[in-house]
Amino acid sequence: MISQTQLDEIIREVEQSSLDDALLARLRNTYPGIHFTHCMDDDIVVNAKPVAEKSGFNLYLVNSSDHCSVLTNDTQAASGVVLAEVIED
Repeated sequence: MISQTQLDEIIREVEQSSLDDALLARLRNTYPGIHFTHCMDDDIVVNAKPVAEKSGFNLYLVNSSDHCSVLTNDTQAASGVVLAEVIED
């Protein structure tokens, strides 16, 4: 489970930082129970809707309760966050 408060904090942290390995390390340290992944938004090939669309990135949630991880919008089932970088034209 990832709370809305945690999501809001994560979004603020990403908005105030560069989306890089140092940020991911800080997030992993701050939220040890949450798995964080960084990719480019165009790497998300399924028709998933991000939980948050911000300038420079979209935030998706991951449910890893079964054998395969899947994107979800259910914060109660979420165990991870994907920070998908968006390149603005």
